[in-house]
Amino acid sequence: MDLHSRYMTIKDLRDAARLRVPHFAWAYLDTATGTEATLRRNRRALDAVLFEPSILHGEVAPNLTTTLLGRDYALPFGVAPVGQSGLLWPGAETLLAKGATKAALPYTLSTVANATPEEVGPHLNGHGWFQLYPPRDVDMRRDMLARARDSGFDTLVLTVDVPVASRREAQVKGGLVQPPRLTPRILAQCVQRPTWSIARARAGMPRMKTLDKYTQETVTRDPTAHVGYLLRTAPDWDYLQWIRDAWDGKLIVKGVMRASDAPRLEAAGVDAIWVSNHAGRQFDAAPAAIEALAPIRAATTLPLIFDSGIESGLDILRAIALGADFVMMGRAWHYAVCALGARGPAHLTELLRRDIIANIGQLGVAHPRALRGKQIVETAFMGLKRDG
Repeated sequence: MDLHSRYMTIKDLRDAARLRVPHFAWAYLDTATGTEATLRRNRRALDAVLFEPSILHGEVAPNLTTTLLGRDYALPFGVAPVGQSGLLWPGAETLLAKGATKAALPYTLSTVANATPEEVGPHLNGHGWFQLYPPRDVDMRRDMLARARDSGFDTLVLTVDVPVASRREAQVKGGLVQPPRLTPRILAQCVQRPTWSIARARAGMPRMKTLDKYTQETVTRDPTAHVGYLLRTAPDWDYLQWIRDAWDGKLIVKGVMRASDAPRLEAAGVDAIWVSNHAGRQFDAAPAAIEALAPIRAATTLPLIFDSGIESGLDILRAIALGADFVMMGRAWHYAVCALGARGPAHLTELLRRDIIANIGQLGVAHPRALRGKQIVETAFMGLKRDG
């Protein structure tokens, strides 16, 4: 059966992925923190963004190419960083990097992925994005930046919305432990997902491989230390300035939700702002990320990147209409890889492209950017409840 007949939506990919991934890995991917109120809030707020359809506009030839930070992309979306991506599906980082590069989309590798910059970089043609969880140790920080640069990553994404670890109760209840190890409970879940388990056995036990070097150095200095604590840093404005001075490529700050922060980020020399509430995984009393977008757009001329709650091409259009220059997704790409393996990235790319074209056809515009401020129903958020 044709993939586009069987998997027409991201929900279809999600449903298929759930049947192929052990519960502990699924809980890591698909849940949020607390009661998951922020996750639900993201969905409701996106649904509240409405457009006035256009009539009698004749044929429109779609053009979805997008320029961001001086580089041209075929489509206005890309792959957001997801920690332990290879836990969700063995080799996911490489599959997604190859798929993104082939489709002329950006791919972002997480500091805590299961593949290193040295392994993934060669698949990105020198145009990868590296997401940095801010290390506490200065030497470790400096070395990470050098490794990313030397591996061909030209854009750094500094994540600033994890000053403390969130509890992520559903994830913990799912049974995932750090570092990952085979408990009887995990083993029982793996037995129920043989395809994943066979692939996992071939690839070996997942670990945050980028940190291996520092784990060895840390244990040598202090046998009681754990490398995870070196990443648990609450960065401040001085930390950002250090990063700006140390990194000579493009710098994006991810996790911004306040418009009042935008001018100061602009003054600090940041090249783009990434509006995100961490998809509800970090703080359960955060507003929907889409509600923060327009105020931040009004506060800065910097390019804006958006994530959190995107489930369709229509959602991508909603974000662009409210001020985003580019949209990133994390969960959706992993649904695609978990459901379809190596075929997943290309299928999701085409699925989203078709969805965007179908919707802008209803609105009579050739490029999503033309929607900005013109056809949004202005009362979209009126009456939207902010409860869980």
